[in-house]
Amino acid sequence: MATISNPSLFGTKTRTNTLLVIHLLGETHASEIAPLLGKSLSRVQAAVDSLERAGIVIGTEEGNTRRVQLSPRYPALDELSKLLNKMGMLDTELQQALATLRRRPRRSGKKR
Repeated sequence: MATISNPSLFGTKTRTNTLLVIHLLGETHASEIAPLLGKSLSRVQAAVDSLERAGIVIGTEEGNTRRVQLSPRYPALDELSKLLNKMGMLDTELQQALATLRRRPRRSGKKR
């Protein structure tokens, strides 16, 4: 679990770091973000909900999962992406946490 040290630029540290992880992963869901940030699922979901209400991220339902990504219609998307890229490059702890993330399913029948 990473304790990421970004400032509260977008309201709270949790909200800022949630937005950063969404940007860096491209598309993700709250249950993937929570362990990366070392936060509870409910706190991350609240951050995602507030970012969605602000129009910064959009969510789509995939079965029982709500996947989120930056909104392509956000008016300052290019500027926001540049800022988040810079923040991501400076956060080595987050880079290490993302490097350990497994994003594809295990081969069927493979032992864990």
